[in-house]
Amino acid sequence: MKQSIVHVAIVVEDYDEAIGFYTKKLGFELIEDTYILEQNKRWVLVAPQNSKGSAILLAKASNQEQARFIGNQAGGRIFLFLSTDDFWRDYNQFLANGIKFVRNPEKHEYGTVAVFEDLYGNLWDLLEHKDGHRFSQKGA
Repeated sequence: MKQSIVHVAIVVEDYDEAIGFYTKKLGFELIEDTYILEQNKRWVLVAPQNSKGSAILLAKASNQEQARFIGNQAGGRIFLFLSTDDFWRDYNQFLANGIKFVRNPEKHEYGTVAVFEDLYGNLWDLLEHKDGHRFSQKGA
């Protein structure tokens, strides 16, 4: 059996605001932006440049119950983990783009990591795994 997780949904307030954040601030690529007439919504996918992994589905909240989870997808825990082949390049670029880091860079046995917020306050790890780690981006 071969399976993979292809999309993870993030509840957002506004499609275009979210697209702008992910493409301009984080440097992601807009993979798809399709209007679905029958449901009066858009199918919007973004992913890191050159990624062969999962894409993020930007899902606009369609009611008050969904809107309650904007910025709190994981109950205050780290929600997503952005792996990179060059931590300091991306960390410095994110700082220059106005990304707010809530935990400074730290070195651990698995690699280097810092925690940042997305435009709504969801927490992300930016991390570079050490060479040889299963999820290392070096040489990938």
